[in-house]
Amino acid sequence: MRVLGLLGGMSWESTDYYYQRLNRGVRERLGGLHSAHSVTYTVDFAEVERMQVAGAWDEAGKFLGECAQKLERAGAEGLILCTNTMHRVVDAIEDAIDIPVLHIADGTATALLDDGVEEVALLGTRYTMEQDFYRKRLEAKGLHVVVPEAEDRDTIHRVIFDELCQGRVEAASRQAYVQILEKMPAEAVIFGCTEIGLLLDQSQTPKKVYDTTLLHVEAALDWMLSEG
Repeated sequence: MRVLGLLGGMSWESTDYYYQRLNRGVRERLGGLHSAHSVTYTVDFAEVERMQVAGAWDEAGKFLGECAQKLERAGAEGLILCTNTMHRVVDAIEDAIDIPVLHIADGTATALLDDGVEEVALLGTRYTMEQDFYRKRLEAKGLHVVVPEAEDRDTIHRVIFDELCQGRVEAASRQAYVQILEKMPAEAVIFGCTEIGLLLDQSQTPKKVYDTTLLHVEAALDWMLSEG
């Protein structure tokens, strides 16, 4: 089994979810007492959030690149960045290390295309929905990506940072997300923030759900358990 590095803490709530799903996945695939061979580095999210608000993406890329180097020195043979938004600086992270980074959007795009989906709604932080680093990667693979209107983007972003990243899961916010999805014409939806799966799942919307966290974990499991 290859050693996977998890660069997390953005937020630790979703990193904990990653860790649990990764280990359950190894146990399901291999059985018995098997668990994931991994190393984890979690950052202080308050520092990263400050860089996000300030638009200091170069600083954030340098910082996360240095964190990734620590994972590589700890024995990681490949790395996942346990957040969608900070894939904004994935190039800087890749440049800082000599091990592969498994991009969170790639497994999601593959799943959508395999299912014949052409148009998909994207929910995430304001940065993920409004900047093009994420949408362009999906669109380059042939997908048409739509995002909610401005007021709804504000609601989605607020719930992520003020509630989900702080361990709060509110019924009113779940309903607000459902109502936003009901207004969108796309047949499917990407949960493009690793915390959204803590709030919503497939049972709460008729749209086909593509949870990036779960798809990222599956891609990581495939990589870990492959012979290379």
